[in-house]
Amino acid sequence: MGTYDMTDHVGQRLTHGRPEVNGVNIHYAMGGSGDPVILLHGVPKTMFFWRKVIPLLTPHHTVVAVDCRGYGDSERPQTGYDTQTMAQDIVALADHLGFERFRIVGEDWGAAIAYAVAAFHRDRVEQLVFQEMLLPGLGYGSDDVAGRTRTLKKEDTRTMWHLDFFNVPHYPEMLMPGREREFWSFFMKREMYDPSAATDEDVDEQVRWLESPGGTHTILEVYRANDLDGEQNAPQFEHKLTIPVLAVGGEAFFGDEVRHQMEPVAQDVRSVVIERCGHNPSLERPDELARIYLEFFGETVAA
Repeated sequence: MGTYDMTDHVGQRLTHGRPEVNGVNIHYAMGGSGDPVILLHGVPKTMFFWRKVIPLLTPHHTVVAVDCRGYGDSERPQTGYDTQTMAQDIVALADHLGFERFRIVGEDWGAAIAYAVAAFHRDRVEQLVFQEMLLPGLGYGSDDVAGRTRTLKKEDTRTMWHLDFFNVPHYPEMLMPGREREFWSFFMKREMYDPSAATDEDVDEQVRWLESPGGTHTILEVYRANDLDGEQNAPQFEHKLTIPVLAVGGEAFFGDEVRHQMEPVAQDVRSVVIERCGHNPSLERPDELARIYLEFFGETVAA
């Protein structure tokens, strides 16, 4: 199964499109019916990351999975990888699809983009799911978690070693090409409670686009825009989101820290920590994750 074989709850292949919005071609896949929900993946993933969750949501909602700017089969411009610009891509895509208001779900960097959609376009978003991410401009929100990061193993990404590495000029570009599979499969599985949940199929999907022109550039530009993201977010922090926000953490990774990220920037924050789960709940615990989303959206879900 690949990106183009993703299906809804009755096995119907999702509808794909690649319109030009906000000056860039954005690839999306859509299925289901009802009020729209937009799903945004993290780094270095694509919409394929959501393949196990989408069929659990489509009985209740029109689901739109997006390849964010530069990722998967979306266009890879040289610039525009700050979260405010990438949020503008999503709003322009919603305009193209005819969605005046929508729910938005983001994980990892997709969560940072989803926050920017909700913060900079407050009349468009009904509910926000912010999953497994530290919001640019905040850092660790819990003193307890911040203290524990000093005892983590050096390769643990919660120490943010990769943020420093990716921001070194030129060296990542020199060292990473040709080693995408080894680097990113270790990177992803190291963050998971159940590394077997990241299958060869998942790794193949990542490598497929990472090895194509512009893959490494795209990832590095997202990380290199982190300081700019924080500067752009700062004025928004002073005006808390008023929509309902769900903070989702994996017990074995960010856990309750996700709640600490959202509480300073939103008035109505609900929080769930998924047990026996790391940084990739959509791969590790998709059934529970979909149930959590649907309950937050106000749907009646069978036990």
